[in-house]
Amino acid sequence: MAEGGDLSTAILKDKKRPNRLVVEDAVNDDNSVVALGQAKMDELQLFRGDTVLLKGKKRKQTVCIVLSDENCPDDKIRMNRVVRNNLRVRLGDIVSVQPCPDVKYGKRIHVLPIDDTIEGLTGNIFEVKWGLWGVEDWGAVGVKSWGGRGLWG
Repeated sequence: MAEGGDLSTAILKDKKRPNRLVVEDAVNDDNSVVALGQAKMDELQLFRGDTVLLKGKKRKQTVCIVLSDENCPDDKIRMNRVVRNNLRVRLGDIVSVQPCPDVKYGKRIHVLPIDDTIEGLTGNIFEVKWGLWGVEDWGAVGVKSWGGRGLWG
């Protein structure tokens, strides 16, 4: 018999996976932010504003900024519909959360719209389509964040 229990029943015991959380709908509508309970953030050694790597289904992953939410249960993570679609998950599915401390700040981003997204627009296309995103805005940017193809420079 090994230390810590019987090996014949070891497979029946639950494994501790503190970084696997159940998806819940977000309260805010920010595409680059997820919310965790403060106790879960302490357990995962995360701080407010840290970047995390989220892994969903079909090997899909994205980077988000984590914020604390006192109303969020410890076994759940709150994310909006855009983040869920990028991860190919639904409400109630399981996602994996890992710290991602080595994300560098981008200096610039080139947004190349797809033809069918700008049909019928006149004038300055940047102001019409993306003008609400200010020059000083920050957040995690992925390929699907703006409805176009992004190239980081």
